Amino acid sequence: MDEWWLVFVPDPERWEPLPEEGVLGVRDLPVAVAAVGLQPGDPVFVRPDFVVDPELLEFVLSSEFHPLERETRRNYALDIRLLLTWLWRRGIPWRQASERDLRAYREFRCDSPLNPSRISGTKWDREASAFTRLYRWAKVKPVPVDSQRRADRAADARSSRVSWLTPRTWGLWQDVGLRGLGPDGTPVPGWDGRTELRNTSFVGFTLSSGLRRQESGAILTFEVPSRPLRSGRYCHGQMARALSRSKRDRTFYASVESLRQVSAYAESERAWAVARAQAQGRYEKLPLMRLITKVTTGRTSTVHWVDRDGVPGRHDLSLLDWRERQWLFVEGPQGPEPAWLWLTEQGMPMLPDRWNTVFRQANQRCEQALLTPEERKTPRLLRVAEIRGKVPYATPHSMRHSMALYMLILLNELMDKKYGLTAADRRDFAQLYGDPWWLVKSLLGHKDVETTKEHYLSPVMHLQLESILAFDTEGEHDETDETKDLNGLFARLARETSGIQDIEVLVEARPVAAAS
Repeated sequence: MDEWWLVFVPDPERWEPLPEEGVLGVRDLPVAVAAVGLQPGDPVFVRPDFVVDPELLEFVLSSEFHPLERETRRNYALDIRLLLTWLWRRGIPWRQASERDLRAYREFRCDSPLNPSRISGTKWDREASAFTRLYRWAKVKPVPVDSQRRADRAADARSSRVSWLTPRTWGLWQDVGLRGLGPDGTPVPGWDGRTELRNTSFVGFTLSSGLRRQESGAILTFEVPSRPLRSGRYCHGQMARALSRSKRDRTFYASVESLRQVSAYAESERAWAVARAQAQGRYEKLPLMRLITKVTTGRTSTVHWVDRDGVPGRHDLSLLDWRERQWLFVEGPQGPEPAWLWLTEQGMPMLPDRWNTVFRQANQRCEQALLTPEERKTPRLLRVAEIRGKVPYATPHSMRHSMALYMLILLNELMDKKYGLTAADRRDFAQLYGDPWWLVKSLLGHKDVETTKEHYLSPVMHLQLESILAFDTEGEHDETDETKDLNGLFARLARETSGIQDIEVLVEARPVAAAS
């Protein structure tokens, strides 16, 4: 064997049953792992000779690595494992790797025609950050790769996760991918829609609020906004800092219509899943359960609970991360039920990363319905633009990008059209309330408006929004139907820029395309 391996410490409730004789002489493996200092989600590097590497174990427990977010630790560990394997196969101990070795590895990863899975500049920059942490901790000099050096960063790095779908394209994607409708808008024979309401409610809520997958996916039932604003069209809620990337509390807004869908899901699909789980005794078998006794409000909201042994506990609601939230239960009409909003068919919390599977399957259904068998034979990344343009493609993060684009256009249209602002009025409005870029930045929870502009709304950076959104004035051009509504504005934007998916570009007009 010439490949390094990774083992991740499981969460307490996810340890598999251990043999009575123990594992490698250890009878209580969870206790032994905890005694070392390892926590759930920590990686353990195993050499090709099946020996746990003690030096890399120290690195995992070090202040250079351990304080990182769990997902970051996982990603960095996967990147380091690939480098370790590549060096091992060439007989190079990782501590002795030189700048030349790391340059050769980078060329193989990014440029070599012999590598069938070459990576982007953005991915390399992440890998370089992982290697930099490792070699700085090991005090290797000179450092073979340094993410702070210009030469070690990719010049072509850009966000590859950015994608935008216009509102009517989201409607098409949901109808075909999540509701099982065909191109003509009729149900596909044999469609199994057991989780249809959950999936469409999640998309509607997240698309409306612009929350990240983890933020929206780990929300609790009593955190769902319920009090409408004065306009009556939106409700506001509080996002816990432990779920956000910035680690700051922030207010988010969701449309009343999307919250109605969430309520319908909670009263039907979710209630049925809970009832089945209770009838089958699933919750009684859980190794960890914290039954909420009360939630106090004040300067901070505090969750109080008791565990299975009756031991009380409490914690600031804003500091509960997604792992702890899945252990929280509330007393329902028929007994304890999860406080976690989104549940699997088995009535268990649907962890945030499982939404990736829902989106992947929906994309596959769209391809099945909208492409010919011949077109489907070609892998997506190898398809010509004409074929890719026939079918919508979405990821969980697409909802956040699309919400940002929609709100930017809506806010500009509101300021320029509804209020009839002149250039001077617009400057005054911006000084008092902030311009649309700043408002969208606040909705997304970004620290810097430049992040909003560069990564989320780059399609409109090179265009004058006034020229996109302004309605033709009398005497200059004939007014067309295209400029009378937001659909027309989005259609024009999609034609003039790259990366925005609109059904006018994707497919010919179909009855299903008008659905939302």
